[in-house]
Formats: sequence, structure tokens, C-alpha cells
Amino acid sequence: MRKTFLIALVLLSGFLLASLGLPQTQYAPKTTAHTLHTATVADTLTWKLLGQIKYVKKPSDDYPEGVMYPVVNTSLKGKQGKTIVMSGFIIPIDNKSYALSKNVFASCFFCGQAGPETIMGIKFKNNGTKLKTDQYVTLTGTFRYNDNDVDDWIYHIENAVVVSK
Repeated sequence: MRKTFLIALVLLSGFLLASLGLPQTQYAPKTTAHTLHTATVADTLTWKLLGQIKYVKKPSDDYPEGVMYPVVNTSLKGKQGKTIVMSGFIIPIDNKSYALSKNVFASCFFCGQAGPETIMGIKFKNNGTKLKTDQYVTLTGTFRYNDNDVDDWIYHIENAVVVSK
């Protein structure tokens, strides 16, 4: 009786441990030759790095009482005009333009749930690119920051190409 119980316990433990392991390929993003080439040529940006930003209040023509201007960190300044890779959620701006967001639409910058550093303006290389709201994508393109026009995004990705959906 004890031997049967011990065997059953060992088998049950084995099944339990095997069920805790996650399949290796089920959630892995698709990798293509283009993705591998892009990863070796471009810097991968993170939302944490984009969030390392400070603001300074300055007067402007449109806002005489002052407005908060971004002070972009030196690490990002060095990436200006360089090819980067960035992942995030798609937020439609209008029928033709999109933004890339750290958060889904329900908690994005527009809803007051995050700051302006959690979103990037996108200019696609192919103007006909169609994406869905909250679709998680990885883009490659040219990084540009804006620290002087308060009516524009702080961060941009230009000549963007979708490398992973």
C-alpha cells in the first residue's frame, strides 16, 4: 500500500512539474532574416529609457505663463537620426496616422494615465500601412526627438517599418 502511494505521488509530482513548464515557441515572436539584420544594425530603445526625462518651465509666445519643455537625456540625444527598434501598442490618431504607446489605448497619454514620454509619433516609410488599435508591434526606423515644439510629440520614429506584429 505504501509503495503504491509513493509511486502515485512521484507520478503526480512529475505531471505537475511538467505542466508548469511553458511551451518555448508558443509566445515567441516571429523571427525573420530582416528582423535579425535590423537587430544587429539598430539600437533597441525601451520605454524605461524614454521615461528618463526631465522638464523645465519656460515662457513661450503661445503660453506666456510658461510651459514645461522636455529636457532629453544625453543617451537619447546620441541616438538622434540613428536607426532604432522600438516596440509598443498602436494608437490611431486619425484615419492616416498612428502613434506608438507604452500603454494600451485605455490607459495611454490621452486618457491622463501617463505622461507625454510614453508615446512616439510614427511616420511610416509606406504611407499605406494599416494597423489596429492596441496591436502590439515592433518597428524599426529613424529616431528623432523634439525638445522645442510643445505642440508636437517629444519622440518620433520616422521611415518606420513594421518588423513584428
